[in-house]
Amino acid sequence: MPGDSPKRFNIWTPLTYSVLLTLGILIGFQLNKYLAKKRPITTVIDRNDRLEEIIDIIGAKYVDSVSTDSLYEDAITGILKHLDPHTVYIPAREMASVTEDLEGNFKGIGVEFYILSDTLMVTSVLTNGPSFDAGVQTGDKIIKVNDSLVAGNNVSSESIISMLRGVEGSAVKLGLYRPSEHRALDINVKRGIIPIYSIDAAYMLDAETGYIRINRFSATTYREFMTALKNLQKSGMAQLVLDLRDNPGGYLDAATAIADELIDGEKLLVYTKGRTSEREDYMADKKGKFEKGKLVILVDEGSASASEILAGAVQDWDRGVIVGRRSYGKGLVQEQFELGDGSALRLTIARYFTPSGRSIQRPYDKGREEYEHDFLNRFKDGSLMRYEDTVPKKENTKYYTEEKHRLVYGGGGIQPDVTVPYKDKYFAEELYDLMSSATMNATIYQYFSLHSKEMSVYKTYKQFDASFAITPQLMETLRSAFSKEFPTQTKKVWSDKSSLQTLQSRVKATVARMLFRTNGYYQVVNKTDDVLLRTMGILQSAEYSIIVNGQ
Repeated sequence: MPGDSPKRFNIWTPLTYSVLLTLGILIGFQLNKYLAKKRPITTVIDRNDRLEEIIDIIGAKYVDSVSTDSLYEDAITGILKHLDPHTVYIPAREMASVTEDLEGNFKGIGVEFYILSDTLMVTSVLTNGPSFDAGVQTGDKIIKVNDSLVAGNNVSSESIISMLRGVEGSAVKLGLYRPSEHRALDINVKRGIIPIYSIDAAYMLDAETGYIRINRFSATTYREFMTALKNLQKSGMAQLVLDLRDNPGGYLDAATAIADELIDGEKLLVYTKGRTSEREDYMADKKGKFEKGKLVILVDEGSASASEILAGAVQDWDRGVIVGRRSYGKGLVQEQFELGDGSALRLTIARYFTPSGRSIQRPYDKGREEYEHDFLNRFKDGSLMRYEDTVPKKENTKYYTEEKHRLVYGGGGIQPDVTVPYKDKYFAEELYDLMSSATMNATIYQYFSLHSKEMSVYKTYKQFDASFAITPQLMETLRSAFSKEFPTQTKKVWSDKSSLQTLQSRVKATVARMLFRTNGYYQVVNKTDDVLLRTMGILQSAEYSIIVNGQ
């Protein structure tokens, strides 16, 4: 048998070589096709070496010390400036917080805090969260975290967050002072998974109108939305207001899943298409939980991306009425590429188009700075205060809705069916200065801290709304605090009844937020919200049918 082996080898060797040669030719042909559009490897190496060489020379010879990591990040930023405004580089140090926002949770103790006179005050406690179960109360002041003194120590929010977050199940010891009871106490809190809710508020505006406000589209948004929708339907909801104002977007799938609950039939909700990305259609494919009944979507200049996808689908299928102000105008799709050092590149790979075929992406050919200043420019030119927007309506931006053939526009955000401009109040600027100041929150938080025992009697928002009143003492405390920093604004606001009422409403809303989180806050501010008041007028009249039927 051994004598036969060389003979067999000689017979098969030429055939083996032939097969290998053929495969090599085929692989080489395919590889050549693949590399045809690629840069030569020598060019890549030369350019990388050039960048490395420059940074090495700077590190060795520059007159001052400099961070090479910063130089690399600046180089990346410089490259991306030549692309669209939404292609971004995310350093490794920022990846965790970015991921938490979209994934909808983090590991911590379940409190919100405010640094008040160099002391941490708890401004909200997550119901049934770790701190709530351990006995921490809104109004408590955090003096120590484990063995670290954090009061009077000029501590930053970032360092406190780092101390309070940690491994699920691990413990942290809080040294607290409770002003309303004039006593100190130590509480051990076991860290847990803390949800980051994407729904700020969900409640009944009246006997038949439900209201849901979504602040972003995260991994948990659809589940949150369905829970809120079912609860409102149990309360008798027959028509829905979906508030997407100031919602910057997020996951496309979350927006299309919600759209599928609102739009009937197997209809196109949105499609994406790019230079190297084939068209991808997102369809409604199941029977939704709210396909009938009046629907209003609220948008404004802060509504972007996924918010515009949802609003665009509802508008294009004549499913509901869009109310507010022109949306942001972000119609680009990003894909995230993880890099070796833990950082990431979010690269724009496609554009999205509403069912009627319109792209709502704003032009960015004048540079990122001009693009990012769109809101400021609209404020300066007065378009935010007018019913007619200043965006030119060109022939090539005209589109028509799918069923009623209503005229809609692309190329610059979602244009509402009903525009509600900003109120141009005489005291608006002075009032804004006061309400947006740190003094406002600090004064209210301090007041709450001293009266937290009295506040604890309010177990429901309904009870709070009926019996809580802004005391003259609190308003005098506010006036005194404002006068030191904003004397002119304070005098003008306190002399105008309407402005003072608006200020008092915001004070009550802030207190409601401390007791009932954002759901309480929006129940107060929505009572005087111009856009929502206009919306209720549409729902309660024939105007709704006239708009959706294109009459």
